[in-house]
Amino acid sequence: MEFFSVFFNVIMPVFGIVALGYLLGGRLELQARTLTRVAYYVFIPAFIFKAISGSSVSLDSALKMLCFIVATHLLAAAVAGGIARMLGRSREVIAAFVMIAAFGNVGNYGLAVIRFRLGDLAMAPAAIYFVAITISAFVICFGAAGWAHGGRKGAFWGVVKTPALWATVPALIVSQGGVEVPLMLSRMIGLLADAMIPVMLFALGLQLLEQRRVIFTSDVLLASSLRLFMVPALAVLVSIPFAFSDLERVAGVLQAGMPAAILVAIIAKENNIVPEFVTSVVLFSTLASLATLTILMVLL
Repeated sequence: MEFFSVFFNVIMPVFGIVALGYLLGGRLELQARTLTRVAYYVFIPAFIFKAISGSSVSLDSALKMLCFIVATHLLAAAVAGGIARMLGRSREVIAAFVMIAAFGNVGNYGLAVIRFRLGDLAMAPAAIYFVAITISAFVICFGAAGWAHGGRKGAFWGVVKTPALWATVPALIVSQGGVEVPLMLSRMIGLLADAMIPVMLFALGLQLLEQRRVIFTSDVLLASSLRLFMVPALAVLVSIPFAFSDLERVAGVLQAGMPAAILVAIIAKENNIVPEFVTSVVLFSTLASLATLTILMVLL
């Protein structure tokens, strides 16, 4: 019974909005880029600021969560790359495996699922994990792309220009320093933050609609399995010495279990890292996560 309760009450509301974006995007002639850019530069920073500044998470706990989730994804990237190398794959495919393992859809998908499953109290740790995974994933992805093509610049500046990072620092100052945000500004940020999840889920549907070319191979299945099964399993193991609360631990493991992010497909296209393969993994892992995330939430 719990499986069906989680599936219909946690997963399906999320996928329902994604499906709306997918079904209405073509009819309304909408472009994902418009929504994703406004979410990336406006709604996400507002959400991060609201979640972290209004939380009671200590700086020590935040640093522990950061170390845990970064270590998990570095280890996942290394293992995925090692498996691809053992199988004799090309440098581009190895880089793709690394990128897929390092970058899950922790924003529009992960934050929504965690809110529905764990409640608003989990949004502060989920936001910290989101920022840490996004920043580390950008470094890993651009590093892997550079390795595949013999070197490429831009990873550092790509991280520095991440709007979510801009919002994290002042949010921590407000949270840890007891700074009071003016009521007018606080209400503006709150309204923008509340818009983030539905806008990003709808945008995810538009993005999936635009990813038209799909292939299905054993490598697609393997890379998706590593993303959906190996990474959360590693997160469970890595979390043991950190002695987290149940909320912090479960939020971290759930973020680690998200399907491959659309941004991985975008980075793969821009850097010519087997883009059709990466896009296929994004689509397949997103659909497969209907079952895998439901099982993961029941087990946790």
